[in-house]
Amino acid sequence: MAETNDKAEKSLQPSVAIDGIRIRTIRETKKLTQLYVASVVGVTTDTISRWENNRYPSIKRDNAQKLADALEVPLEEVLRPDSPEPEEGSTQPPPTPSKGQRTAVIAIVVLLVTLLLGLLLFFVLRQPVIPPSATRWTPRFAAPGEVFPVQIKVARQPGTQFGFILREKLPAGARLVKSVPPSSSSNSEVKWLVPSGVTPITASFTLQIPATFPPGKDAALKGEIVIHSAGSSNRTEAVGGSNAIHIGSYHWADSNGDGRIDDDEIMPAYYICEEMKGLGLDWKTIEAIWSGKGYRWDAKHGYTVLK
Repeated sequence: MAETNDKAEKSLQPSVAIDGIRIRTIRETKKLTQLYVASVVGVTTDTISRWENNRYPSIKRDNAQKLADALEVPLEEVLRPDSPEPEEGSTQPPPTPSKGQRTAVIAIVVLLVTLLLGLLLFFVLRQPVIPPSATRWTPRFAAPGEVFPVQIKVARQPGTQFGFILREKLPAGARLVKSVPPSSSSNSEVKWLVPSGVTPITASFTLQIPATFPPGKDAALKGEIVIHSAGSSNRTEAVGGSNAIHIGSYHWADSNGDGRIDDDEIMPAYYICEEMKGLGLDWKTIEAIWSGKGYRWDAKHGYTVLK
C-alpha cells in the first residue's frame, strides 16, 4: 500500500519548463560533459541530450533542481520564463507506420499515378489529328533514266483561304521534265507560287532519275509549304505523304513490282496519265505491257514487252 502511495505522489510532482539551449550553453561554458551531468542527475546521457535539444521541454521539478545543482547554478538559470509545458515524455515522435499501412499508401499512390496517366492519355488521344496541308504521291518504283510522275495535293477548304509557296527538293541528279502549274526550277529544287484561294490545288510534275543512279537504292524527295493567310504571319509545314521511290528494273505503273501491269494497276495508271497529259508519260508503253504478259527492263533497251 505504501509503495502505491509513493508512486502516486511521484506522479503528482510538479513539472517545470526548461530551456535546453541555455542548459547546453552553461554546461559547455563550465566545460562539463553530458556524462558527468547525467551521473549527477541520475539519468542517461541520451536524456541529457534530449533535454538540451528541447525534446522534453518540461521535466519534473526535482530533476530540474538536480540538473541545476550539477551545473552549479540556481534553478532559475535552467528554466524558461514562459508558462509550464506538458509533463515529461508527453512529446513523443510520431509512430512508425506499420508494413500494412505503408503498403496501403503505396497502393494509393500507384492508383493516383495510373489515373493521372490515363487522363493524360485520354486528352492526348482526343486531340484532333491535323492532316498535312500538302501531301505528296509518288509511285513505289521507277527505273533509272525513265520518266515517272509525282503529285502534291494542297488541301484548301471554304473558310480557310490562303496562298502558298511550295518547294520540292529533288533527288540528287534528277531532272524536272515538266510541271503543272508552271514552276520555277533549278538543278535541285522546284518551286510554285500560288495566290490566295479556297480551291484545292494539285502540283503535278514528271521527273527523270539519271541513268547512272545505282539500282536497288531509294531516291528521296523532300518539300515544304509556306502558307500565307491574310492578317497572320507565314506558317511553314513539311510536305507529307510518300517521300522515296525505289529505283530498279521496274515500271512506275507496276505498283507491286512483279514485272507486269495487271487489271488492278492499269486504271490508276490511266487516271494519272489523263491528269498529267502532256507531261511526258508514255501511256502507249503502259497499255502494251498490260495487254502482254509483262515486261523486262535493261539500261540499254529500256522496256521490252513480253508477248
